[in-house]
Amino acid sequence: MTTALDRPRESEPDAEQRKRLRTVVAASLLGTTVEWYDFFLYATAASLVFNHLFFPDQSSFVGTMLAFATFAVGFVVRPIGGIVFGHIGDRIGRKKALALTMFVMGIATALMGVLPTAAQVGVLAPILLLALRILQGFALGGEWAGAVLLAVEHSPARKRGLFGSIPQMGLALGLALGTAVFALLQVVFDEAQFLSYGWRIAFLLSLVLVVVGFVVRLKVDETPAFREVAELAQKSSMPIKDTLRPPNLRGTVLGLLSRWGEGAAFNTWGVFAITYATGTLAFDKVTVLVVVSAASVVMAALLPVSGLLTDRFGARRVYTVGIAAYGVAVFPVFALFGTENLAWFTVAMVLVFGVVHAVFYGAQGTLYASLYPARIRYTGLSVVYQFSGIYASGLTPMILTALIAAAGGTPWLACGYLVVTAAISVVATSLIRTQDLHLR
Repeated sequence: MTTALDRPRESEPDAEQRKRLRTVVAASLLGTTVEWYDFFLYATAASLVFNHLFFPDQSSFVGTMLAFATFAVGFVVRPIGGIVFGHIGDRIGRKKALALTMFVMGIATALMGVLPTAAQVGVLAPILLLALRILQGFALGGEWAGAVLLAVEHSPARKRGLFGSIPQMGLALGLALGTAVFALLQVVFDEAQFLSYGWRIAFLLSLVLVVVGFVVRLKVDETPAFREVAELAQKSSMPIKDTLRPPNLRGTVLGLLSRWGEGAAFNTWGVFAITYATGTLAFDKVTVLVVVSAASVVMAALLPVSGLLTDRFGARRVYTVGIAAYGVAVFPVFALFGTENLAWFTVAMVLVFGVVHAVFYGAQGTLYASLYPARIRYTGLSVVYQFSGIYASGLTPMILTALIAAAGGTPWLACGYLVVTAAISVVATSLIRTQDLHLR
């Protein structure tokens, strides 16, 4: 079966085409940065704020588990958003679907910034928090696939990998921005001020970011792939059904399994590590947030390199090598954490999260886009990414917390679980058959 690398080299784009491509890059990168800033802002707040303000009567362990449970709910509802927005993206257009996801996410995040706490309204506080988290998850369910397609389906044939890595940069930058804002707010305010109102600023900032991202996205053209599907009257009447039956079912199942390692890795280093470092290792909160932000920036800088490697060696090969490296690194990284030395913690985080994660994450969008024909591609990507998010991403902080508790505070059971996720992903990815990323 052919891939994008098998087609003849395209001629260099003219000035007008280069301008359109710059708009596509800006819309894809800025949009995903804002969306992931909103979504992972909650993850940071769950480990630093929400466990105190919305579950204050629980023990430290139970409060953290409850905060992570509401974090996980966002992942559970994401598949619903993926199906809804995937249907819109495959039937009405990528551009309209992406505009809707940004609007819904921005409103939900901003409202979190004005939520009353449990001390003010009692049990209603966590209920409202849960409702907004559900809304966040619903919106993000349609974001990732649309952003990837916006970039990949506009890209020159020989630069699919590079363009496919651009939306992935948004995740790294969104996490870096969220943790950096939280770190800055904890420097500016003392602990009482931060827990009282300082944390709310980070959520209200979302309104400004959403307006900017929304305006940029309105300027981008619909993708050539969707336009051709529409012109040839090839739209699927029910994309979700076509995704879950032959010949696409095999790719869907393997895609779901291949993402297990990536989802577990990201939520280990980008979410759970914050709680582990500030709790078990007793590191300073601001310092830990700065370390995570720095590792995220390194990842963002290296993701285009992964995209270039994808164009050179193929998405499947790059993704497999990266996931395997993550599996090998798990035990050594937690051993470095165990030194309780901040310098070694920083080195470990930069290597495993900034470097290793960038290798496979940069290839992921292009890999999954190649699983499906254009007529169901938005829905297919959403199904693979969002359904796997339940077990691969959302449950990971809870699973690791429970395994460490079961092992008497040692991390080795948790490490074993992470290595298993990597092994499953490597096997599944090796069995994937990619399709030509042309429009048909």
